[in-house]
Amino acid sequence: MSLISQPPVHRLLGASGIAISPIAWGMWRLAEDGRTVAEAARLVHAALDAGITLLDTADIYGFDGSNGFGDAESMLGSVLKAEPALRNRMVLATKGGIRPPLPYDQGDAYLVEAIDASLRRLNVDTVDLWQIHRPDILAHPQEVARTLDDAVAAGKIRTLGVSNFTVHQVAALQQFLGHKLVATQPEISPLRISCFENGELDQAMMLGLIPLAWSPLGGGQLASPATQREKDVAAALDAFAADQGVSLAVAAYSWLMAHPAGIVPIIGSQQAARIAEGARAREVRWTREQWYAVFVAARGERLP
Repeated sequence: MSLISQPPVHRLLGASGIAISPIAWGMWRLAEDGRTVAEAARLVHAALDAGITLLDTADIYGFDGSNGFGDAESMLGSVLKAEPALRNRMVLATKGGIRPPLPYDQGDAYLVEAIDASLRRLNVDTVDLWQIHRPDILAHPQEVARTLDDAVAAGKIRTLGVSNFTVHQVAALQQFLGHKLVATQPEISPLRISCFENGELDQAMMLGLIPLAWSPLGGGQLASPATQREKDVAAALDAFAADQGVSLAVAAYSWLMAHPAGIVPIIGSQQAARIAEGARAREVRWTREQWYAVFVAARGERLP
């Protein structure tokens, strides 16, 4: 049986020369559960010590609907203030453009304000990757591009990306950008496979964008499947996981990583052991037969 090629040890963000790990850690719950700065620091160390260099956050992370906007960034900023040397070990990514209760704002004034506010909270002068979190339908891509290009020229941002953009929204923004996009962050998991067939990953490969997959475990549904489709997908992953001696989570991450677009799953766990365990996905190999067995289960029907 033919093995699918392993993902590269490092991937580059466009022409920037910035290398990232093939798996990332996300911090959308970093400021929850009364976590202390010391506890957050242990999680950062767990990711970096496991070889996970891309750390992804957002200004909206930690927001509870009324208070706490920027809490996750502020927590990471406190970690970096206490241990400045950690900054050189990570590729720091954040997102902005969601403005409760609007809900989205990518007008020039707000984008400038949002970028500056993120830098202050993170206690850094620049971020390695800044992403528009969700598209603002009322913002013209040419105006958004001008603001982002200015932020790159000012040294606030090193590379640019988008999150939750459609194929056409990516193309429109890319058309006007001088500093081209290097990453796109859609929801991808064995339970959410639309990007495999709707052109999103094909466009990423064509434009050289790294796909960063948020919620790669299906929002916890893989661990507690309810519908028949969810059970079928979990069973297919479990069969592979048992054969390889890994957990279902590692199997799911590695399944995404086997795609030729070079999908980078974002581990969402806020437990050090699970972060370290997730990094094992780099070592797992799939055959085409095994990979397609999961894909067919996810589609819920045979391939044509």
